[in-house]
Amino acid sequence: MPYHTFFPGQESNEKIIMIVRRHWWIFFKMFLFYFILALLPLVLRGLMLQYTTLLNGGTLTIILKLLSSLYYFYILTLFYRAWIDYYLDMGIVTSERIVDIEQKGLFARSIAAQKLYRVQDVTAEVKGFLPTLFHYGDLFIQTAGAEERFVIRQVPHPYETVKKILDLVKMKRQHLIGLGLNPDTAETE
Repeated sequence: MPYHTFFPGQESNEKIIMIVRRHWWIFFKMFLFYFILALLPLVLRGLMLQYTTLLNGGTLTIILKLLSSLYYFYILTLFYRAWIDYYLDMGIVTSERIVDIEQKGLFARSIAAQKLYRVQDVTAEVKGFLPTLFHYGDLFIQTAGAEERFVIRQVPHPYETVKKILDLVKMKRQHLIGLGLNPDTAETE
């Protein structure tokens, strides 16, 4: 059965304006870490073959191959979990609201949403040499709702994203004012 929505809770009249994911550098760092972990047994095996006679056959060789297989299974499982967390974390800006989807492990997810007209301020924060070099940082979205502050981490081009969100908020507020509603006090659908 095909899905008629892109994310859980999407309303039929909502149009997705922007999807914000983590910067590619974050995934690259994670990949590099697991790649180095995957090379460790190969390096150790090479050193053992060169300097010892422990891998000349027998029970010890079988045990070391079994442990190596378990190690690789564990590393692949951890890499898959980290990739799922990277891929499924996202911020979605629609024509009506901002949705923050945060994946927490394999089987847990939190989804927070706030109407666009409730957004009071959007700021970007870029800290450090690599975030400045690769143009990524955190978005902080201040709202008037129960969830006072959204944080979307490690977003590419955060300053341009802030400008786009603030433009959408301004257009939504002007639209509500044009309908004769006060966006600060009125609850709209």
